[in-house]
Amino acid sequence: MAWTDDRVELLKNLWAEGLSASQIANRLGGVTRNAVIGKVHRLGLSGRTTTSRAKAPRTRRRPVHTQNRPARPQLRSHGNLALKPSYDTDAEEELELVPAQIQELVIPLNERASILTLDETRCRWPIGDPGDEEFHFCGRSSDVGAPYCEFHSQIAYQPAQSRRKAARA
Repeated sequence: MAWTDDRVELLKNLWAEGLSASQIANRLGGVTRNAVIGKVHRLGLSGRTTTSRAKAPRTRRRPVHTQNRPARPQLRSHGNLALKPSYDTDAEEELELVPAQIQELVIPLNERASILTLDETRCRWPIGDPGDEEFHFCGRSSDVGAPYCEFHSQIAYQPAQSRRKAARA
């Protein structure tokens, strides 16, 4: 349906009264809400005397099940959780946690291995900074299928903690 002068005047009057685009489209008949919005913009009708929206924002109520419950502190972790130490809360209060000093093996020069000399029967434990010239691998003999010697396996593979053992039982 085309916009006649009478329909445009009616649109201007309804817009000035504060009706919504949907309400104006229903009164005019034969046009959509989007057609009304487009015509309003083309006519440059921006000022409205009243609006159909509420003047004060609505307040949102919290769900009933969370109102009576006290807030619990959230425990958050950063980084790789596989490397994060896990402590029993009761033991943590009693013990002062001090990191254990790892005693490194002194490996003679002739037993040290480089990346080129490693194979499946030698320990692949890295020693030192890979950027340094003295960086090497342990190179001691290891069991077939195990990447580390007996000494480094004890460091790499820690026994399951007591509460994990109890949970499995």
